Amino acid sequence: MAEDIADTVGFDLDAYLERIGWEGERRADAATLRGVHLAHMRAIPFENLDALRRTAPSLDPADLMAKLVRSRRGGYCYEHNTLFSLALEALGFRLTRLAARVVVGADRVESRPRTHMALLVDVPGEPGPYLADVGFGALGALLEAVPLTAGVEFRDAGRRHRLAHLPHRGPLELWVLQAYAEGGWENQYAFTPEPFETPDFEVINWHIATNPRSPFTQRLYVQSVSSARHLLLHGRLLTETPADGSVRKREVTDEAEARRLLDEEFGIVAPEGTVLLG
Repeated sequence: MAEDIADTVGFDLDAYLERIGWEGERRADAATLRGVHLAHMRAIPFENLDALRRTAPSLDPADLMAKLVRSRRGGYCYEHNTLFSLALEALGFRLTRLAARVVVGADRVESRPRTHMALLVDVPGEPGPYLADVGFGALGALLEAVPLTAGVEFRDAGRRHRLAHLPHRGPLELWVLQAYAEGGWENQYAFTPEPFETPDFEVINWHIATNPRSPFTQRLYVQSVSSARHLLLHGRLLTETPADGSVRKREVTDEAEARRLLDEEFGIVAPEGTVLLG
């Protein structure tokens, strides 16, 4: 049945798993969920090159396969998590697509719109769902899926996360993902568990990729993750954070250097005509 789903939407599970280097089990359990999640994070970069050109990237499964799997490209949250959700469904998982508010640095949760996509994944034999998210382009991102449980610290591939409840006026529980950094817990994004559907994300995707006030249309934002480091190119600033937590930063001088970095450090070939540094 999972294979039929993949065929009808143009998703190729074999090609996807080859792209992320996954050679483990293909079954709907917690170990597979965590393993495929981590493999995806380390294989496919986060990037906003389409939005930088004020073009909304396609979320069609065949187009995602062509861009993120068969080409030297990455994507941002809607692309990553749509692709990942197709893989999970092909592996036999059931899931709910969520719309979250990115609240890093926000004084109030309500001050931020729902512009981030995350997933709640039902895992057979587990008492509750897992939060999964391979598309959060930040150092506070999950590396592995974690159970939706409040007040428990998770160590996901070396990072520290926890989930908590926040007070709010709505009828559903408001959750927040927190990451540990610089001696304290920092809110990353907040969400309630109601499902959002493909048309919802088509609208949000268009808004984020084309609105001149969107942060993704303003400047280059590219991220890659490995076991050794987190690498981020934001505008002209290149930030490398090794596994020991130290930070190295430097300015990128020109377009040629930015294009070389994308190729050699991030594994991305920028489309012809893309102005990277503005």
